[in-house]
Amino acid sequence: MFTKYLIVASKKDKAGVNITTTLSQFRPNPVIASMKESPVFDIYVEDEEIIYTESLDLSRIRKYDFIIFASRHQSKSGEKTLSIHTPGNFSDAQYGGVKGKICPASAIFQKQMFENLHKLVKEYDLSGYSITLEATHHGPLIDKPCLFIEIGSGETEWADRRAAFVIAKTISDTINNFKHNQYNEVAIAIGGPHYCPGFNSLQLESNLAISHIIPNYISPITESMIKEAINKTAEEIDFAIIDWKGLKAEERANVVEILEKNYINWKKTSDIEN
Repeated sequence: MFTKYLIVASKKDKAGVNITTTLSQFRPNPVIASMKESPVFDIYVEDEEIIYTESLDLSRIRKYDFIIFASRHQSKSGEKTLSIHTPGNFSDAQYGGVKGKICPASAIFQKQMFENLHKLVKEYDLSGYSITLEATHHGPLIDKPCLFIEIGSGETEWADRRAAFVIAKTISDTINNFKHNQYNEVAIAIGGPHYCPGFNSLQLESNLAISHIIPNYISPITESMIKEAINKTAEEIDFAIIDWKGLKAEERANVVEILEKNYINWKKTSDIEN
């Protein structure tokens, strides 16, 4: 499904530079890799911030099957965080991209990266960091399947070499061992807060693979948003998963009406077996 990967970071981003510098040690010899028909990745470090589409060399990006943005994460809480999400804007585009447009996502790749990140944090005893999915947000807008993997949330964490090593190895291991697992159920996710506690557990512990996440602060959730999330998922969607308690009653009714009107199956998070 994916064989050529591009890792993108910004020179202005300490975490991104830290990750890509560390990632260089995992890069295989391209000649040997081609002989073995192994997946390959290249590294592209941009001068400007990578959340802005106009900063990127799109002709270069289009030569690859999958794009991984290595980046810093910022939050008001300052919590030590390792996070994964697909870029795009369901509503306004305050931080790059285009209003109402999101990037293609691979639920299967995102799931396997999330699983590998958890595994390696434990293996290398990287204590103190929370690991989380984030709702789909910010730019850039590109036409290739992609995701962000980030270290947060401040200067100390961005410069943390052990965190950068774990992220770099997560990227390398996921690329080298990626399997298009046809037995996973694939879903878009709707509701809940930005850091997705309900969806985190399902992505890690169940058979479910989640692509785009529309959070509860996007309101009202519209038919076009839901269709955009489905259309921008590389795999065929089996259903929408709803964080039932993470939506107000009026919004729940609205979402269910949209889904049923469009013959889209849906389940509550409580319906999924971990």
